Amino acid sequence: MGPPEQEGKRLYLIYISMTELELQQYLLREYPQENARCEWKEFKNLKNSFCGDEKNDVISYVSAIANMDGGDLVIGVHDKTLEIVGTDTYNYDKQKAILRLTERCVNLSTEDLYIDEFITDDTNRKVWVIHIPKHLPKRPVFAHNKAWQRIEDSLVEMTTERMSTILDEPIFSETDWSAQIVSDATIDDLDEVAIAKARMMFKKVHSRIPEAEVNAWTVETFLSKCGIMKNGGITRAAIILLGKYESAFKLRPAVVQVTWTRRDEKQDVVDYEHFTVPFILTVDEILSKIENLTMREMPGGTLFPDTMKQYDDYTIREALHNCIAHQDYTMQQRINFVENPTYLYYSNAGSFIPGTLENALTNEEPQAYFRNECLCRAMVDFNMIDTVSRGIKKMFNEQWRRHFPMPDYEIDAKNRKVSVRIYGNEINKQYTNLLKTNDSLTLWDCISLDAVQKGRTIHEDVAQNLLNRGLIEGEAPNYTISLGIAKATNQLQGYTKQKGLDKEKMKQMILQYLKNAGTDGAKRDSIYEYIKDVMPQVKTHEQQLRLLGDILSALSVDKLIYAKGRTWFLKE
Repeated sequence: MGPPEQEGKRLYLIYISMTELELQQYLLREYPQENARCEWKEFKNLKNSFCGDEKNDVISYVSAIANMDGGDLVIGVHDKTLEIVGTDTYNYDKQKAILRLTERCVNLSTEDLYIDEFITDDTNRKVWVIHIPKHLPKRPVFAHNKAWQRIEDSLVEMTTERMSTILDEPIFSETDWSAQIVSDATIDDLDEVAIAKARMMFKKVHSRIPEAEVNAWTVETFLSKCGIMKNGGITRAAIILLGKYESAFKLRPAVVQVTWTRRDEKQDVVDYEHFTVPFILTVDEILSKIENLTMREMPGGTLFPDTMKQYDDYTIREALHNCIAHQDYTMQQRINFVENPTYLYYSNAGSFIPGTLENALTNEEPQAYFRNECLCRAMVDFNMIDTVSRGIKKMFNEQWRRHFPMPDYEIDAKNRKVSVRIYGNEINKQYTNLLKTNDSLTLWDCISLDAVQKGRTIHEDVAQNLLNRGLIEGEAPNYTISLGIAKATNQLQGYTKQKGLDKEKMKQMILQYLKNAGTDGAKRDSIYEYIKDVMPQVKTHEQQLRLLGDILSALSVDKLIYAKGRTWFLKE
């Protein structure tokens, strides 16, 4: 069995290669029989099978399996013999397939929803295994406007008895780790300053409740109102948000910790620190570690730099709050927060609750399910997160507004890890300025074009749409922003950030720079710093330096400049 293939660190599909006989043996070992948790289906072509006739398509079987205890749907094998027949996945990849499932299967949880793909070496046949999570409490999964279940060998509309069982399930079940009572914890385990801050934030969120009334509540009453104290017991959520430093050990074996690390350009660690409870206070301490330098930007229509902060406060705070809220603490892993020279990196354990980035950005309804329901509700009360699913979308819009690259999400469903990069550099700033001049562009347009700017592959249908509209040019996979669009909007920076100014314009900039330098002249490094923002960004640092050397040599040959030692001067 071959190792999973990944695109960088981004896991889109688990591609596992073996012979047909090896695959049969593997399937027989892992999925030995059909039952309520496992279904084998041929589905030789997924073009119509993802949403076809009710009872006979993928979404019907996903509904049926989810409405029991979850399980697996094996696609591309004969349901009686386990003969490998293979399936044509058409134009579906993992992200598109999961998006379609969550669109068509109402109430389908994205927790642990992922796909394994197997390809036989000898016969080149493809098999998919869709791993389907159990339904959420009180939420049967519907397909074709019906809830399905498997009874013996048949797929049937859900019985009244099964529907009643699901609808009677408690919302706060044993699966909500954060809602569990810490048996040996008391009020004395909570930090007074943290409680005071929580009460202050509560009053801001719940402004309709008279302030005097909130102030009159005892600590016990206040914590009970927030749902983190129940029948006199202290929940794990209360310890996470409000607990004293030393109370964190009462949550063991869970690891409730954020590790901040600073790395230099060589990715060497230059500083680090571990932070723990109470997170309502320590989040500010963590964020204060970020240097958040003032940096140059290239505003629209000019080559002269302006200044701005590397990172937007809302974005970097929201990303950290999301990690704390959605961390799967049962996996006993730290939350990681890494400060790099040009981007911030966050990662937390657990699957991505919305399932796909598309779901997170397009869903207009409040999030129906949280991994840590009790913790999340308290964080809402304390103004740390919201429940209307706007946080991630707002992060994208904030980066767009600031003319910076879009956040990069990495969703590893197999290993249950979510990470995000927040950029604080100017790699695509000019390009984004260009995008903002076109009122017809949607956020999705900008996300797709941002991927092009970063040299990432985009779906052929998306690329064709952008080509037809004149927004990009070139051939797959090497697309760039269209020069025609750049000229039409008088925003050449976006184009030149990728391809750079032509040599003649760079020559004029160098001549002007040396004129300003006068008798002091300028070394090559200083000249490079002056013009690097208009050099081709598709070139490496070394290639840019060679290009500069060529330009300086050409100017010298033309007797416009000369060198003394390592210093260049304008020739009078």
